[in-house]
Amino acid sequence: MDFQAARTKMVDNQIRTTDVTSYSVLEAFLAVPREEFVPAKLRPLAYIDDDIEIAPGRYLMEASPLAKLLQLAQITKDDVVLEIGCGTGYVSALLSLIAGSVVSIESDEALAAQAMEKLSSLGYDNVAVVPGEMERGCPAEAPFDLIFVNGAIEEVPEALVEQLRDGGRLVSVIGYGAAAQAKRLVKERGSVSDSGHFNAGVKPLPGFRRARSFVF
Repeated sequence: MDFQAARTKMVDNQIRTTDVTSYSVLEAFLAVPREEFVPAKLRPLAYIDDDIEIAPGRYLMEASPLAKLLQLAQITKDDVVLEIGCGTGYVSALLSLIAGSVVSIESDEALAAQAMEKLSSLGYDNVAVVPGEMERGCPAEAPFDLIFVNGAIEEVPEALVEQLRDGGRLVSVIGYGAAAQAKRLVKERGSVSDSGHFNAGVKPLPGFRRARSFVF
């Protein structure tokens, strides 16, 4: 299979057609070999217009909503990014090409080990994969310019908000199913504001419990 051709087709037919115009986002999707981050038996399906199961209850997000979320994040090369939910490392690789450095939290130790090995072998050396509870983030490496949540959650834990630097952003899909919405939270001078941008029915990220002290 010509994966490079499939990658170009994915960008042209699935991503550009959904109002993604960010050059850095488009270039990252063209560069990262998506087929390397799915189970071997699913490689021929790596570029289909759908979520792909990478482990029980865990998915590689469909390209279109993922690209729209990355564009919404407005990432620059100066950004230090915290990714919540590394999975097999595909989004980590995309972020590594757009941002300055990436810390990625993964609660599944097997997935974390797989991601570390794959990212290292492909030369994405500005990514650090850290096994741990996703909803707690990575306070030891905070603050972050951007926190990117790789999946849908019900609410944003306050622990993640606290790890944003002043002027930092958090991007996530809030809610489940077709009514879920992509939101961007911005922290400025200790205050937090959020805005909804588009509906995105993406697969939920496991392990998150309802927050009590902070609600979108």
